[in-house]
Amino acid sequence: MDHLKKEHIALLEAISKNNNKPWFTENKPQIDAVFTEVKAFFKSVFDQMAAVDEVELFHVHRLYRDVRFSKDKTPYKTYFGLHIGRKKPLLRGGYYLNIEPGKSFVGGGFWEPNKDDLLRIRKEIALDDSEMRQLINDPQFIQTFGGLVGEELKTAPKGFDKEHPAIDLLRKKQFLVMRPFADEELLQPTFINEVIQTFEVMKPFFDYMSDVLTTDVNGVSLYE
Repeated sequence: MDHLKKEHIALLEAISKNNNKPWFTENKPQIDAVFTEVKAFFKSVFDQMAAVDEVELFHVHRLYRDVRFSKDKTPYKTYFGLHIGRKKPLLRGGYYLNIEPGKSFVGGGFWEPNKDDLLRIRKEIALDDSEMRQLINDPQFIQTFGGLVGEELKTAPKGFDKEHPAIDLLRKKQFLVMRPFADEELLQPTFINEVIQTFEVMKPFFDYMSDVLTTDVNGVSLYE
């Protein structure tokens, strides 16, 4: 399946309005049928990405929420989520597609880099931020995403000069990109092409980060 249908979006709207177990159980056959179609669409996205990048992880989010540690006890998700991982250990970064009425987006990046990876990224930026600047200031990157998003510190991270010219990048705790899509765009036959093209704009940034995270500060590979 290479396109989404009105029924797919309608199901999410219905779950949002009836987020309880009795309703879900009563409508489970229909829910399962729709979810199967959505997973087929996601598989088409994965297959197309496999033609342009080395990807290996294909993960579709379940509709069931883990409410054990959440104040929100509604049992079901109101979105369809796809995560595609690149081939590790040499390739880093992950592609994400979120289908949700009024909140759909294509995104990706480095959500929670571990402390060693984050330190390595910051050291690279502190040494020379020109390559990253070139990537995130590329007109196509800006047109697609606007810029990097994500959490950041209010001041300089420990061990780095708060007056460093790249302090805006050094403060970042996450390195994410996001492109929103309106509900009507989801149902266009060209939507899958837009998703793939958006992922492709991310790829050079991911390749740069992969090079950084698989080498030491002297540029020597950690995997040879």
